[in-house]
Amino acid sequence: MMKVIRIGICALLAFAVLTDGGMPVWSTALLEIGAAILLLAWGADAFRQRRLEVHRNWLYLPVLGLIAFCLAQKLFGLSVYPYVTEIELLKWIAYFVLAFLAVETFRTTTQLKAFSIFLVSFGFLVALFAIAQHYAFDGKLYWFVPLPQPSVPFGPFVDRDHFAGFMELTASFGIAMLIQTTWRGEIVALLALLTAMPIAALVLSGSRGGIVGFVVAVLVLIFLSRRRNIGVRQVVAFASLLILAGALALWFGVSATVQRFEQLAPNSISRDQRLSMDRDTWRIFLRHPWTGTGLGTLETVFPRYETDYDGRVVDHAHNDYLELAAETGAIGSIFGLVFIVLLFQQGLANLSSREGRSNRAFYTGVLAACSALLVHSFVDFNLHVT
Repeated sequence: MMKVIRIGICALLAFAVLTDGGMPVWSTALLEIGAAILLLAWGADAFRQRRLEVHRNWLYLPVLGLIAFCLAQKLFGLSVYPYVTEIELLKWIAYFVLAFLAVETFRTTTQLKAFSIFLVSFGFLVALFAIAQHYAFDGKLYWFVPLPQPSVPFGPFVDRDHFAGFMELTASFGIAMLIQTTWRGEIVALLALLTAMPIAALVLSGSRGGIVGFVVAVLVLIFLSRRRNIGVRQVVAFASLLILAGALALWFGVSATVQRFEQLAPNSISRDQRLSMDRDTWRIFLRHPWTGTGLGTLETVFPRYETDYDGRVVDHAHNDYLELAAETGAIGSIFGLVFIVLLFQQGLANLSSREGRSNRAFYTGVLAACSALLVHSFVDFNLHVT
């Protein structure tokens, strides 16, 4: 049964990515239903064996605390739009269920390695599709799904920054596996290709936040690798990966990406708009400092505080931290901060433990991937994408 649940988790994650990050309503609904079914299967298996074993994970505490607080927002009228808070809360519960089941079912070194290989392989396939669609784009997603205007899609995502966020997560595992484990020559070559293609696709997407986040992931991987003796073979594999990824990126063409970085000048319209949204979101927090406006309500309250109206609907602030502060206030922000602190504290502890030595590549990839996405979240809203 545990194997079926593991396959189910991977299938749900793949489904969410291939349906624009789970953003469409029907995709979110199926994700929630799937998570509930997997949880019932896990419970039924525990009942059949007459043994309920839950592994301790300190990260559960801030997440459950935040969910409980958002539930209080809904029940006690702290949310300006309780129905939207309820809908968003259901998504968060589904995310938590999937994370909980992953912790409970991916336990052994073999299982963690298999999960890493799944992520790297799936990331490669998504990157390959994204590149093909980029050069044969006809204005529609998958060449037949109409897109909202304006939108800058890449791969299965309507927003290229969300595609970049996904590549940050998967490519980090590939690099960690290359420099933290010993493989045969042909396996190293295959793994390098599976990792280089997502990196090249990330650069081709032109996501500035995604590229900066990925650079952070690489720096974290190098820093964590210094804590142990890395062989010459791993160094050569890492250098070869960077050369291969750079060559692919140049071959695909990076002029558009370079131009986007040049737009970071002070008079950049994009930059001014982001700063304006940040200031307006901060004003929402100052107006509701303790309990916020309610989970998922930014789109509802933002027009009242908007100072630079351009006719567009702002559904998310391009800063996940400010959005969390605006919607959940200081209470929710504290839970978020505790989560991040525990994430790195427990991650580093895992690397130093006896178990961590055998699963070093997995834990290193996790820390690097999370670091990349946390940095990227200062300028985008990837934490709201499945």
